[in-house]
Amino acid sequence: MKYTYKFRLYPTQKQEAKLGETLELCRQTYNHFLSQINESEEIPKRTKLQSQLPKMKTQKPSLDHVHSKVLQMVVYQLYSNLRSLSELKKNGRKVGRLRYKSRGWFKTFTYNQSGFKIIETNNRLDKLHLSKIGDISIRIHRKIKGEIKQITVKHSHSGKWFACICVERQPQREKPIESAVGIDVGITHFATDSDGRQIENPHNLERSLKRLRREQQKLSRKRKGSENYKKQRRKVAKLHEKIKDRRNDFLHKLSRHYVDNYDLIVVENLNVKGMIRNKNLSRYIYEASWGKFVRYLSYKAESAGKVVVKIDPKGTSQEYKHGKLDRDYNASLNILERGMKEVGMGWAESTLVETEPLLHATSQDVITGQVQSLKQEA
Repeated sequence: MKYTYKFRLYPTQKQEAKLGETLELCRQTYNHFLSQINESEEIPKRTKLQSQLPKMKTQKPSLDHVHSKVLQMVVYQLYSNLRSLSELKKNGRKVGRLRYKSRGWFKTFTYNQSGFKIIETNNRLDKLHLSKIGDISIRIHRKIKGEIKQITVKHSHSGKWFACICVERQPQREKPIESAVGIDVGITHFATDSDGRQIENPHNLERSLKRLRREQQKLSRKRKGSENYKKQRRKVAKLHEKIKDRRNDFLHKLSRHYVDNYDLIVVENLNVKGMIRNKNLSRYIYEASWGKFVRYLSYKAESAGKVVVKIDPKGTSQEYKHGKLDRDYNASLNILERGMKEVGMGWAESTLVETEPLLHATSQDVITGQVQSLKQEA
């Protein structure tokens, strides 16, 4: 199983210049090989283009500032993009050719298998050694479990640098199912579960929308390409990043709560892309990030030996089998019942809590880890 950790990097000014140079040389290499592909009648094999790299280094000495594996991964990325384009064509989508990467639009480069090393310092910041760049300060805020296979360095639009560390580790053996929960997601409430909890939607975008629009209006008034434009663009990017970080923090902690407390988690297999086409609700659906929540649940559960079951959402809100209940709570019970049947478990009527009031949890309860204690107090 593969997992990815994302940690913040704190390069010095000199290291940041080297990181920027690496990105630029990767961009030039990408465009060089894309040009060859566009001029060829048939797409050449990836190994054929990759074999040109040693010669390119003699012709362009600045390429020697980039680790060989990083340049090889640029070719791999190019062919990965070609595959994605081909898949879109197979699915009937009208697509053109791959575009050349303009200056500033190449944001990542990858060390695969070698060229990197994590150096523990016993201080707040450890060091990440990157060949040809140096030892960069890194904040490893959680223990890395598994064998590190590759590291992708990412430059965000806000100007921050990150290391995405990909590891491989053995999944835990599946545990016996002793506790189960059904979760119904929505817009008014982010989630309602079959144990009678209702989690409020944090509405991170909604709360920041006024400020975001104001900063975007300021950006539209700046002359494109000017220093003031670049400063304002970074300001807007930082605000977007802040909203995204809050959303991800909420999703991570809520999914962690369910994985820590249940062996079987049942959710609806929602077609989120199709639902976003609804113009009246698209912004709210996008902000809720239900698909990401289910992905977080799935990989955390797999890692912990737990089970996530996705059931057909058709009719879960309309089937009133359990009395006159709150619509979302009723749906969560139906979801749980379908999921238990899918894994071959019987439906236990004693699990119903029809007469008890729903327990309302705020997004702050999720962030501070108070969701489970609400149930215990009830």
